[in-house]
Amino acid sequence: IQADRFTPIDQFSIPTGELRSVKGTPFDFTTATAIGARIDQDDQQLKMGKGYDHNWVLNNPAAGSLFLAAQAYDPHSGRVLEVLTTEPGIQLYTGNFLDGIHGKDGKVYDRRNAFCLETQHFPDSPNHPSFPTTELKPGQHFESTTVYKFSTK
Repeated sequence: IQADRFTPIDQFSIPTGELRSVKGTPFDFTTATAIGARIDQDDQQLKMGKGYDHNWVLNNPAAGSLFLAAQAYDPHSGRVLEVLTTEPGIQLYTGNFLDGIHGKDGKVYDRRNAFCLETQHFPDSPNHPSFPTTELKPGQHFESTTVYKFSTK
């Protein structure tokens, strides 16, 4: 994930308004790291989210321009997912609340059997002036682009 900071949450999973550095924490995905490698570390943020369910503050060099925000790679299948976006944030959710959900062809999805990379503005932005604004006034136009690119290597 191309992000040096994330937005910590409170006990209700609402961002506190802080922009915290990922350096030296289980939230540092600036270099390739298995999603589950640090998910059970003794970290208050991981405990409150029951895993990853947090917004990362993307390092977009030209705010509003399309850029590579995150990449996931499965070494067993060779599948690659690239997420490009114009949004300022990305939420990583690790299926912390999956509990025997039945999917396609009756496949059962249990806790942490999946992950999501969801591009977005920061959650609870209207209540945190330091977050990018989500206000859209009459006559203003909003446009956002996200591309999920799949390939193999």
